Amino acid sequence: MGGYYLKRGLMLRAVGFTVLALIAVLIAAPAFAWDDEGHMIIAAAAYDLLTPETRARVATLLALSEYPTDGVNDAPAADQAKAAFMLASTAPDAIKRDRQRFIDDGEEPAKAPDPDRNTGFDDPYMHKYWHYINKPFSPDGTPLVQAAKVNVQERIALFRKVIASNAPDALKSYDLVWLLHLVGDAHQPLHATQRFTQSTPDGDRGGNTVKLCEPPCRDQLHAFWDDLLGKNHTVSASIQAARALPQPDPEKVAATGEAAWIVESFQSAQQFAYAPPVGVGNGPFTLNAEYKANAKSEAERRVALAGARLATLLNAELK
Repeated sequence: MGGYYLKRGLMLRAVGFTVLALIAVLIAAPAFAWDDEGHMIIAAAAYDLLTPETRARVATLLALSEYPTDGVNDAPAADQAKAAFMLASTAPDAIKRDRQRFIDDGEEPAKAPDPDRNTGFDDPYMHKYWHYINKPFSPDGTPLVQAAKVNVQERIALFRKVIASNAPDALKSYDLVWLLHLVGDAHQPLHATQRFTQSTPDGDRGGNTVKLCEPPCRDQLHAFWDDLLGKNHTVSASIQAARALPQPDPEKVAATGEAAWIVESFQSAQQFAYAPPVGVGNGPFTLNAEYKANAKSEAERRVALAGARLATLLNAELK
């Protein structure tokens, strides 16, 4: 990822953009759930729980993937199959940065040309709206706008049906790559909700409009949660981090329905993400040590659950 932004910065300077213009571009950059390290941690935790048969099937399908990936593969030869699985989990975010190959079809499925498409790697669209569901709530009685019908919950339900079917391997490869990513997204609290307040009657886009007074003060609440698992984009660091995750509750791991995962994340967002000192409105708010510690612990719990549930899903359903 770092190499991508370095190249982009050089290109901007080459065409004469000012430093202020570059800053504006970075401010507008989209947020990604858990950042790449978070997704790779989830995938690493899941891979350790896969059966030998599932690992073999996954390797066959991922060999067909045509998506770019993020992250640095510094794993030893013995861990290359695991590394491929981990890097594949970053692909649905990587395509957002590849504007030469992929078309930005926006954040709203109602305005997208083909929002519920599932045809495989011939699909040229980024489908950013597949990464979240805007379940609404309001702390001050502001009218709510219900979530779009095409969303992360609906996509997970569709993709897991495909990988359990007799569909062609090329399509299963595509849907598997998205599943590796979206199961992680579904466990990020701010990918499951949107808060409506009098100051944000159109919604806060999962905390993306809520500013934090952390250097620089333009930082968003959503970005803070994305980065809670770290910004180290190497496979080896993510493997180590996965080993340090808390042991997930077996009863919660057994909750295999994506609708239940979304409800958990929705409740987690209200309990932890929008907890004081984050108040009603767009801030800026200054996060204290207690908030940061609680957020980090909750993020680790959610990621541990995501990894275990992803493994359970693949072991049971991948054919």
